[in-house]
Amino acid sequence: MNNIDWIGSVGVFQILLAYILNVLGKIKNTDLTFMFLNFIGASMACLASVLMSYLPFIILEGVWAIVSLLSILNYFSKTK
Repeated sequence: MNNIDWIGSVGVFQILLAYILNVLGKIKNTDLTFMFLNFIGASMACLASVLMSYLPFIILEGVWAIVSLLSILNYFSKTK
């Protein structure tokens, strides 16, 4: 595996980990851990897609990362 594969694989693993933990009831979708796993994972998967020049997944993962970032910002704005 090359560096792009590693970046994408780690990113996808984080997204799947967030999903699995949520389905198993270990974390909620409103938990900061869930949001950060999705944001970091989607950002890494998006970066790998950019490096591969694969537009469909750049869009998918880019939107996923933006939505995750917005949920993190919303989380912190509610805690003030």
